[in-house]
Amino acid sequence: QVQLAESGGGPVQPGGSLRLSCSVSGIIFSLCTMGWYRQAPGKQRENVAVISRDGSTNYGDSVKGRFTISRDNAKAVVYLDMNKLKPEDTAVYYCNAQCVTNYWGQGTQVTVSS
Repeated sequence: QVQLAESGGGPVQPGGSLRLSCSVSGIIFSLCTMGWYRQAPGKQRENVAVISRDGSTNYGDSVKGRFTISRDNAKAVVYLDMNKLKPEDTAVYYCNAQCVTNYWGQGTQVTVSS
């Protein structure tokens, strides 16, 4: 059974930082491209960051220079370090595994507010 379990979300003040983690089981993690997506109320799900099998990364324009995606293949975990958070970063953040099949986590809420 494939499981993607996000953690690390919560409330944070503008300018603050959070680290999201996604623990993965049931797939060959090292063979999958991993990504973080987010969906704010009333908006479509959007790509935040993607990291490929070889470690190359790609970021959405709105988070470039503030967010960093990384992966630990030995632990089967993908991280999203979020810095200089803004209220517009408020959303449910989803972990994604692009393997032969596409898998999604349940999401973790991030709320940026003073």
